[in-house]
Amino acid sequence: MKQWPIVLLAVFLAVPVFAENEDGDGIIEEGEDETAELAKAAQNPIADMISLPFQWNINFDTGPGNHTASALNVQPVYPINLSDDWNLITRTIIPIVNQQPVAGYNRQEWELGNTQVSGFFSPRDSDGFIWGFGPIFEFPTHTKDVLASDNYSAGPTFVALKMEGPWVVGGLWNQLWSFSGDDSEVSKMLIQPIINYNMDDGWYLVSSPIITADWKADSSDQWTIPLGGGLGKIIRIGKLPLNVSTQAFYHVESPEHGAEWSARFQLQFLFPK
Repeated sequence: MKQWPIVLLAVFLAVPVFAENEDGDGIIEEGEDETAELAKAAQNPIADMISLPFQWNINFDTGPGNHTASALNVQPVYPINLSDDWNLITRTIIPIVNQQPVAGYNRQEWELGNTQVSGFFSPRDSDGFIWGFGPIFEFPTHTKDVLASDNYSAGPTFVALKMEGPWVVGGLWNQLWSFSGDDSEVSKMLIQPIINYNMDDGWYLVSSPIITADWKADSSDQWTIPLGGGLGKIIRIGKLPLNVSTQAFYHVESPEHGAEWSARFQLQFLFPK
């Protein structure tokens, strides 16, 4: 019975399309450097701006066969203006995974992983300090059991950022616990530090490693801690702004068959008001 969560997800994503969003203030203020402000908005996970990121994560030398595994995350972001004071920022992660060969699967194939949906309630008047909180849900939408849990999971999520001068600094956190399903119990945490230094002409330096902890794994296999960073830039195709970036990470801590190195490439379509 995996059909109904997919329907629920479709409804969740469709609601913002029909929600009225007429009185929202734009992220670009009159007289500001548009490219610089777009860069900062793109670096804010809960910006009051529609965006569509495609994030390709590559993990090198994973598993007992030292294979390369990768995942393309499609991550639509849609803000809903609830009132003059509050926004609801919906963020969805749909992973398309290229899994290494494992027992019973001898070929590397692209498959769908579990889908996550977050909703951040965030004040519209941030004054440089931006924060949001809300629920996160994970649905068992995977197409092969080896890729992810069959359970439904939920938990809290929180994000906080400080924008001052060229700096955008903060982080995102969430924790998921399973509440339904026949698979092994799920308890996992994600922490994503966010550090950006913005330069001229839309260029910026970035470090946003994704740190995870699987609390149900053996103590030696719980943590994945990458360290690293990279470079990004705001570009345009005609009038459409895009945020492109690349990062590389060395994993100072990882499970027994986890990656030692990883890389991330992102193409983010921006739709500012």
